[in-house]
Amino acid sequence: MIPSVNPSGSDTRGLLHYLYDTGKYEDHTDPHLVASFDGMSPDPGRDPNATLTDLQRLLDQPVMALAKDARPAKHVWHTSVRADPGDRILTDEEWAAIARRIVAATGIDPGEGQSGCRWAAVRHADDHIHIVATLVTEDGHRPDDFRSGARAQAEARLIEKELGLHQVAPGDGTAAKRPTSAERHKADRQGRARTAREELREAVRRAVAGAGSDEEFFDRLAAAGLLIRKRAAPSGDLLGYKVALPDDRNRDGEPVFYPGARLAPDLSLPRIRERWSAGAPASQQEETIRSGPRGPAAARRGTASAVWQTMLVFEHAEDAVAAAHIAATGEILDALAKTSAAHTRRELRNAATAFERASRSHVRAARGQDRALRQAARDLVQGGPALGRGEDGATTAMAIDMLFFLITAAAHWHARKSHAQQAEAATQAAEHLRAAYQAAAAEPLGILHERGRRLGRPVSLRQPENRRSAGLVWLCSGVLVLVVGGSLR
Repeated sequence: MIPSVNPSGSDTRGLLHYLYDTGKYEDHTDPHLVASFDGMSPDPGRDPNATLTDLQRLLDQPVMALAKDARPAKHVWHTSVRADPGDRILTDEEWAAIARRIVAATGIDPGEGQSGCRWAAVRHADDHIHIVATLVTEDGHRPDDFRSGARAQAEARLIEKELGLHQVAPGDGTAAKRPTSAERHKADRQGRARTAREELREAVRRAVAGAGSDEEFFDRLAAAGLLIRKRAAPSGDLLGYKVALPDDRNRDGEPVFYPGARLAPDLSLPRIRERWSAGAPASQQEETIRSGPRGPAAARRGTASAVWQTMLVFEHAEDAVAAAHIAATGEILDALAKTSAAHTRRELRNAATAFERASRSHVRAARGQDRALRQAARDLVQGGPALGRGEDGATTAMAIDMLFFLITAAAHWHARKSHAQQAEAATQAAEHLRAAYQAAAAEPLGILHERGRRLGRPVSLRQPENRRSAGLVWLCSGVLVLVVGGSLR
């Protein structure tokens, strides 16, 4: 169960219009009130004599009772509370009880004799409700709603257990901001599979992967077709940036820009700069750029080697170093998804998207310790797209194989640190990698199978013993590939 709190609205009636509107949104069916602050609020969905204005005026009454200059500019608090797709359909009574618990936990209407705000809970779909409140209590004060989002999440974890619902892993405040309901509906209207926020987050992640400077980063954003606005100090120093999709516009026809920090906590410009400010010296970077990988197969061999070397030290690394390796692994996944053949791209992209959550925690990464992995990500991008056959296919399988083990180790590391969401995300990414490996390895393993059938009898009789002693080692187009125990087959 996911509460998504938005405490900064200013138009109560506009929000109510959205909640009760059935003309634009497919999931807005039978909108109606399931609970309210007094249990008697007018319901424009079920009462033909009630209007949106009636409900709005009732909710806004404590706000309007204040002197005009004392009224808060942003007085509307709103949250959606959404059940997991696998959960049973809850009754109106159950949703009403959930709404009362959420407003109590967040300080909107704490109960127990304390003055609360006016609120109403609207259900317009089977799987979620919306709670709208006005942020002035009955006695004219601001409610104690500090960190209401975190408090709502904590209460949701208790509700899940008590109602036997899917239990969401507790968060730690490092997750990227979820798309709002309005953003999801806008994506539906535009025929997008994902919201603009999600598309931009992926595009920025890919632009960061292996980048070594501000200039290179912004060049990659421009090459991806994004609109860019930079924020500079009076001195001319660059302070931040915003990005937008060219075809994502507001009602005035202007592009909708998102600051990097609003896409994900580690995509602000200062946090991005940490990746290359602690990298190799400029002269060494320039030499690497000039030489570069010879092609996609060479880049993938280098990636497998870098990941394997990381595996050798990961388990015993200090926490800050492990966090840096995990973050850089996310860059490799983004680069691999961007440059791999079509038959593996979807699963690699899903792996990168899932692992994005695993790449951040409260353990601050010791940048500079991840040079080899970041260079591997850079080589993948510069090596260009790989075909799915021959050496490209075999080396792609090799790189995926090594990444599977590193990401599994990352999942175990997060689990030991009680990073529940990150551990779950890394496990999901590993499953996508397993599927990607099966697609990438199908052709080279088929070739090996045919070669094995043509081996002479004395040689073939020795193969089981060789595999037991050395793991499964195979040659394809002159490329040595190690698949430990064949665990991904």
